[in-house]
Amino acid sequence: MQPSDAHLEAAHVIVATDRAGRARKLGRALHPVLRTRQGQIGVVVLTMLIVVAVFGTWIAPQDPNAPTSFSSQILTGPSSSHWLGTDENGRDVLSELILSTQTSMLVGFVAAMVSSVIGTAIGIIAGFSGGWVDRGLTLLDDWFLVLPLVPITVLAASLLGQRANGLPLGQTMVLIIVIGAFGWAGTSRIVRSEVMSLKRREFVERSRALGASNWRIMSHDILPNVMPLVLANAVIYVSLAILTESTLSFLGLGDPNRFSWGQMLEHAQGAGAMAAGNWAYYLPPGICITVAVLGFSFVGHSIEPMFDPRLRERR
Repeated sequence: MQPSDAHLEAAHVIVATDRAGRARKLGRALHPVLRTRQGQIGVVVLTMLIVVAVFGTWIAPQDPNAPTSFSSQILTGPSSSHWLGTDENGRDVLSELILSTQTSMLVGFVAAMVSSVIGTAIGIIAGFSGGWVDRGLTLLDDWFLVLPLVPITVLAASLLGQRANGLPLGQTMVLIIVIGAFGWAGTSRIVRSEVMSLKRREFVERSRALGASNWRIMSHDILPNVMPLVLANAVIYVSLAILTESTLSFLGLGDPNRFSWGQMLEHAQGAGAMAAGNWAYYLPPGICITVAVLGFSFVGHSIEPMFDPRLRERR
């Protein structure tokens, strides 16, 4: 039986209404971020970085990994053929900078996701269970909170670096695992506090009265209500992950097969670009690190008032 024109028109109306509803929800979600100047700047910066990271392979003037990218023009300044000059191997610095954005965004986002998953799981279990489980996980949380992130990640990355060959992304995967595994404590503390309040709410008591298991309550009732807090914290952690990755790469613990901003700074220092005043080699990656960290921090701090009434009152 073929659908009538009226049915088709009604279906189109339903689809259009659904799309409009999703657009309104997206607008309401972005409004707290876009209504502040720092939020607007952060969104613009993040959009630019994501576009460069996604399309960097096509945007870059040349492939710095290709054998043909090496030339005799070593450590030259900006020119019409090389906008940011060349490195110690005669490769285009602008191309290296663009491809470095891919590595920094990859490590930042995936490490923040790893950290959020671990922190959310531990925070929900600790806050919901209480008793000795809560005390034990809180003690573990406190221990990770006092650990200095950069020295610990340097030690862990150097120890795990020898096993990087068996991982999908090589040394980059080591950085992701290390940065994510040692940065979950802050998320866990925030989630635990929220869960301790949520588990006394009526909807949780209703689910318990209906015979729902603890696992179902935690996954279906508690988790959706803490996700906004996790999201806001994850956005801020991306900036810390990028900064940590740049530090590790600058110390020589990055992936030698991938360009990154920290690695560019290391190579620039080793080639004597800083001493020679070749600013086009070492200054752009430093600026990119600073801009990326500020962009994610701006967006993260703009999201926070959505979930903290005290911050909303200040505005």
